[in-house]
Amino acid sequence: MEVGIVGMAGGAAARKVVRDKRDHYFRIGELAREFGVTLRTLRFYEDKGLLHPRRDGLTRLYSEADRRRLKLVLRCRKIGFPLRDMKQILELYGSGGATVQQLKLFLGKAEKQMEHLENRHNEIEEAAGELASMIRDIRTRLDHGTPGLSTSSHGGLERFP
Repeated sequence: MEVGIVGMAGGAAARKVVRDKRDHYFRIGELAREFGVTLRTLRFYEDKGLLHPRRDGLTRLYSEADRRRLKLVLRCRKIGFPLRDMKQILELYGSGGATVQQLKLFLGKAEKQMEHLENRHNEIEEAAGELASMIRDIRTRLDHGTPGLSTSSHGGLERFP
């Protein structure tokens, strides 16, 4: 295996491990920088069986397929899928062809996650509305010089700092 210069990035040579002209391998630090994650995150995903880098001594070498898997893992994480679902999704994408049963299973998980995210979105919107109301109330009292007790919109007394 040889290390070669495969491109220029902002004037600096981008070093990647090259086995032959078709196979590019990325070192752990390169993937971490590219995707904005820590080395520990990449090792964690490897420990969980989501990534499968090759080894050259102590060096982890990630293939283009590993890079694509990492991109999908991070997308699943952003969406909020648990690790066990990520594994199933990776298997679905990596199998080359999904069965109708697999697609239905994934669709069910995706719809359930969408429902969860929509519920969470509504909760956040409600909390943001409550916080905006508190901010307006505090500003009004500060403008009027009355920072003491106030009657809340729910009928109770509240004390603000």
